[in-house]
Amino acid sequence: MAAAPADANHQHVQPGAPTAAPAAQSTPASSAPMAPSGGTTMANTPVATAAGTGLAWTVPAHWPSKGASGMRKGTITIPGEGGASAELAITAFPGDVGGDVANVNRWRGQIQLAPQSPDEVLRSIQRIEANGLKIGVVEMANSAGATPTRVLGAMVPFEGSTWFFKVTGPDALVAKEKDAFLAYLRTIKPANG
Repeated sequence: MAAAPADANHQHVQPGAPTAAPAAQSTPASSAPMAPSGGTTMANTPVATAAGTGLAWTVPAHWPSKGASGMRKGTITIPGEGGASAELAITAFPGDVGGDVANVNRWRGQIQLAPQSPDEVLRSIQRIEANGLKIGVVEMANSAGATPTRVLGAMVPFEGSTWFFKVTGPDALVAKEKDAFLAYLRTIKPANG
């Protein structure tokens, strides 16, 4: 992964080559993550990741990048006050991975929120366009319990795959970084463009 300062306030990050094994790279674009068989769990199940040229973006300077690893095209830390931090996970998978409704409800489940109806999900998605890309943005929070959690997520269809940009972390910190996240999303562009 190459990282070079774009200016004093931002660093430019462009994912390198796909991180999937060669067999996963040859998976057809219409396939979804593979289901577990027998007694295995999803954690042990190979998942095809998107191959191809990919996307590039500019990260706010106060968001340290950890780079790509495993299934992730990138991981970025969003630091807060008192040692709090949120994480931006960037992944890409062939096809639409079930579509907007399934993806939003999957994220809701990850922070212990009940699924929404298809109409509720579709109304919750903010649509923006940047650099020729159509980006669907959602926000959700679970304020119950001792650790209120918020998710800001974006779904970006690109060349037969879907890229996901998902911030998860403490409710107040993620809410505070929403404007920076929206500005960041507007920097996403095809890596070869």
